Amino acid sequence: MWKGRRNRDLDSYILGDRSMRWYTVAFSIMATQASAITFISTPGQAYVDGMRFVQFYFGLPLAMVVLSITAVPLYRRLKVYTAYEYLEHRFDVKVRSLAAILFLVQRGLACGLTIYAPAVVLSVLLGWNLHVTNVVTGVLVIIYTAAGGTKAVNHTNFWQMVIILGGLLTTLAIAVALLPENVSFTEAVHVAGRMGRLNAIDFSFDWNNRYNFWSGIIGGFFLALSYFGTDQSQVGRYLSGQSVTQSRLGLLFNGMVKVPMQFVILFVGAMVFVVHQFHATPIHFNPVETRRVEASPLAGEFRVLQAEYDALAEAKRAEIETLLEARRAGDPVAEASAATSIDSIHAQAVDVRLQARNIVREVNPGSDGNDVNYIFLSFVLASLPVGVIGLVLAMIFAASMSSTASELNALASTTIVDIYRRFWKRARSDRHLVVVSKIATVVWGALAILFAEYANRLGSLVEAVNILGSLFYGTILGIFLLAFYFKRVGGTAVFLGALAGETAVIFCFATTDISFLWYNVVGCLGTIACALVISLPGGRRGRPEARSVTS
Repeated sequence: MWKGRRNRDLDSYILGDRSMRWYTVAFSIMATQASAITFISTPGQAYVDGMRFVQFYFGLPLAMVVLSITAVPLYRRLKVYTAYEYLEHRFDVKVRSLAAILFLVQRGLACGLTIYAPAVVLSVLLGWNLHVTNVVTGVLVIIYTAAGGTKAVNHTNFWQMVIILGGLLTTLAIAVALLPENVSFTEAVHVAGRMGRLNAIDFSFDWNNRYNFWSGIIGGFFLALSYFGTDQSQVGRYLSGQSVTQSRLGLLFNGMVKVPMQFVILFVGAMVFVVHQFHATPIHFNPVETRRVEASPLAGEFRVLQAEYDALAEAKRAEIETLLEARRAGDPVAEASAATSIDSIHAQAVDVRLQARNIVREVNPGSDGNDVNYIFLSFVLASLPVGVIGLVLAMIFAASMSSTASELNALASTTIVDIYRRFWKRARSDRHLVVVSKIATVVWGALAILFAEYANRLGSLVEAVNILGSLFYGTILGIFLLAFYFKRVGGTAVFLGALAGETAVIFCFATTDISFLWYNVVGCLGTIACALVISLPGGRRGRPEARSVTS
């Protein structure tokens, strides 16, 4: 708030006077993407499904290179406040408005998820009412974002990212230290691999497989290209750079660091999984739901399942020790036999957990019984020492605030620049627009809090937020690629093509089982193909002045 205290015009409030150095831009970009969902849900994702989720980010580095070459110099040359302003230069106002509205819908909903994630932390840790916590945490972020604008967002994002990286590395070190004394780090990695938790790369091609190399490198590329190239929450971060070079360096640094950082986050989940093989764990990690079941008529059945789960865990622990002894003795036959037993016992344990999950759903029909979002928090509260728990909670809150602040700032910027100023108050002063921007921040924050009330119905949060983005990003990306590279396509063709592309995405979501990463490809290519077909009879061209900009 102090950094942004002198905001008097749109240039300072929305773009921070274009004064940010590359490292501030880079950390702000990373902090915007790495929300609290990343640190709450992703380790749990690795715990139950292995590390294959890392493939989701394989297309990101390539996207950063493409955007550094194309989008960054173009946006800087036009001196736009938002990415969608460019679309009116290139096409017409209806294309600009459609892209802006798609962004506002998608990002407004996603912002609710980023508010919900830290609310889960407080409700589990302190026993607070989840609905009250959503409101309290949301209001706190709204206050400093509305007051300080982009300068407040970028400067706090930088230091929040420092806290995040420190907390992440500390958590990994503590998790490794919690392994039994007779189990080395390399042996823990071996166990994780044997139990399918290090499945980081899968080269098999399957449309219905959410995470493999091909969906990541292709679908992930399209998603990253759209997110970082057309989503104002990210575009606004590098538009605030001092120069094209500073903005490019920020993007490229993110491209180099993001995949390794995500690998570490998932690896933390894999190590937590190994630690839990040597310690007793609850059959269900959501303590609120567990207490609700224990107070229900199904409590006895739930306790029987917990006892069965504990017995299986003890048997599995013994087989893991046998596997490690065989490995130390260089006996591959005995090691393979132990690994087979481990797989069999683990499959039984997974089945028992599913039965417990069904009981949770029966007791509370409003819940899906999914406890993925609580696995990491349960480990933190039960296993980490005092002080480190505080650091991890600070890490989670820092991640939540950084993402939510960037999203609210982008939502307000787009609302004011692309809707309010464009259609209603074009002649108003900058001071008036800054005031209205602050009001828009508050309104979008309130809407995000309302949506956060429904986030507990969406299962794994890290999947939910990416599925939500994939429903819109492909279409938006198709619009921008048409603007960048297809000079003979006019605004009407692009508008109709975008509607067709978005319809195709919704159809895939509603009627097929293909991985959500492919939605980005379907939306993008569908938009481009339809626009090109519509343009064949001699559709209206883009504006001459815009074509010269992109040449």
